[in-house]
Amino acid sequence: MRELGYVYGDHFVTEPRGAHAQPQRFPDLVTELLRAQVDVIVAVGPALPMLKRATTTVPVVMAAAVDPVAQGFAQSLGRPGGNFIGLSLQSLEITGKRLELMKELVPGAATLAVLWNRSSEPSWQAAQATLRQLRWNAFSLEIHNVDEIDSALRKAVAAKAGALLVFAASALYPHAQRVTDQVAKHRLPAMYELRSYVEAGGLVSYGADINDIWRRSAVFVDKILKGSRPADLPIEQPSEFELVINLKAARALGLTVPQAMLLRAEEVIQ
Repeated sequence: MRELGYVYGDHFVTEPRGAHAQPQRFPDLVTELLRAQVDVIVAVGPALPMLKRATTTVPVVMAAAVDPVAQGFAQSLGRPGGNFIGLSLQSLEITGKRLELMKELVPGAATLAVLWNRSSEPSWQAAQATLRQLRWNAFSLEIHNVDEIDSALRKAVAAKAGALLVFAASALYPHAQRVTDQVAKHRLPAMYELRSYVEAGGLVSYGADINDIWRRSAVFVDKILKGSRPADLPIEQPSEFELVINLKAARALGLTVPQAMLLRAEEVIQ
């Protein structure tokens, strides 16, 4: 907002709210914001369904929705038609690419485990469809909170899963370090949605630049504050996706990352 010419305290103030990886808190948080009569709400994916049920008038800037149209937040990307605007992660569309990269990295694996929770169910369904096309067995690891990660990964090992796909569900993203530590303990090659997991020690990620998405969210806030109608603001999609590889994690797993994959990576962590 500062880059757009706004001065905090003079031109705008914020009412921050966070669920701290506890989705059950969203209803109360949404109620608080609406009572405060805010002019616009910026929210991440897990909070969006509650906001959709709570208001049709307050503009909601989606900071990285999984699939805004399929999830019912917009009629179309070009003309959303309601009070939800912002950005899509395109996570569903690139699930296939993530799995193709894992197939390239761990070609001998026959079963891939998928760690997900209710907020990332569309991603789990997309993964199932792609895994069938790639002739990989899918092993579901549905969790409800971060404390279930270790037991879920033990099930994956017992099922002889050779690789893992981790979705950035609301229960996991705030605990990237804990997630990657547990995955490393069970020696599972894992693909993540966002680079923060790889920076925390994970093996590989492929997805949109989440920091850039947050910056772009400010542009939508600016447009709303200047009088634009949410229904007329097209939803943006990421134009680029970043492949990030952690060679230290690969060495610990005894994996050799193909040279072609290294050349495609935006960043290689040594």
